[in-house]
Amino acid sequence: MSIEVIRPGLLSSVQDEGRIGYRRYGIHPGGVMDTFAARAANMLVGNSRHAAVLEMTMMGPELRFQESQLVSLCGADLTATVDHLPVPLWRPVLMRAGSVLKFGPCRQGLRGYLAFAGGIAVPDVMGSRSTDLKTGLGGLEGRALHVADLLSTGEPSEEAQGCMKRLEQQVELSERDHRILAPAWFLSERERPDYYGRCVIRVMESKDSSLFSEASLGQFYAEKYVISPQSDRMGYRLQGSRLELDQPLERLSEAVIYGTVQVPPDGQPIILMADHQTIGGYPVIAQVAQVDMPILAQARPGTRISFAQITHDQARQLYMEQENNMQLMDKLIRRRMVEMEGIL
Repeated sequence: MSIEVIRPGLLSSVQDEGRIGYRRYGIHPGGVMDTFAARAANMLVGNSRHAAVLEMTMMGPELRFQESQLVSLCGADLTATVDHLPVPLWRPVLMRAGSVLKFGPCRQGLRGYLAFAGGIAVPDVMGSRSTDLKTGLGGLEGRALHVADLLSTGEPSEEAQGCMKRLEQQVELSERDHRILAPAWFLSERERPDYYGRCVIRVMESKDSSLFSEASLGQFYAEKYVISPQSDRMGYRLQGSRLELDQPLERLSEAVIYGTVQVPPDGQPIILMADHQTIGGYPVIAQVAQVDMPILAQARPGTRISFAQITHDQARQLYMEQENNMQLMDKLIRRRMVEMEGIL
């Protein structure tokens, strides 16, 4: 199956969960920014969590489906439509052959994820199909989408194929002309991260936390920081109270990971994101809990965020709870794809 790119959007690239096991060679994992939305999108079309999806930033592409295809949209609301009818988020949707999927203004969030049953079929490079936009590695020729690109997809799972057939059968039995084919069920808001509530990011202290002045540590947790326009997939630069060390420090570079909060000499924190470097020499004031990284991934420049300290044990417990919920959701979604009761 293939999908034609009529317009590429602002920044649309093929991503998966990233390249694992190559940090020692200076290659960062990369991958999707919002791990929850991408994984949920794959679940909703019967894919494994490792399938490649399309990550769209602020303004999505325009795509023509040459064959019928089961898709799902999760993450930011990019006002997707087919024939001027809105495409629902957080549920499977059957795109009929010839359909043109368009995106308008971004209503909420920053990054949308479009999953196709069978995943996007691009070459596997070092264990991943993710696009590294800085080095031109992986994805679709190592770059963002261009006009006239063709996206190929893999073989849909049995659940996805059955879901497509049942959607079409229910439409044939209905007296209405369904342009948008989707089940009545969806992934409810209570099962998702609190993307658009109070933007309080939970963090753990680092071994460098004690190097900062008492006043700076108090400011870091008490005040709000603004995400700077000079933020990207590599890191979010924050604007706010200047953070200072107790005394000047010279140190060797050390390993850093997704969510590490560094403080460069200007005292303005930087949160490392998906395309972060593998080592860094700036002192680290905190580490963002993994469960809150999707919230950051959907936060636009200009968003005001604050930090709340939790323990490493609490962060681990939050992660385990989310992982257990994700596994339960996957089982429930696959069961509902088989039952497929009701359509929009």
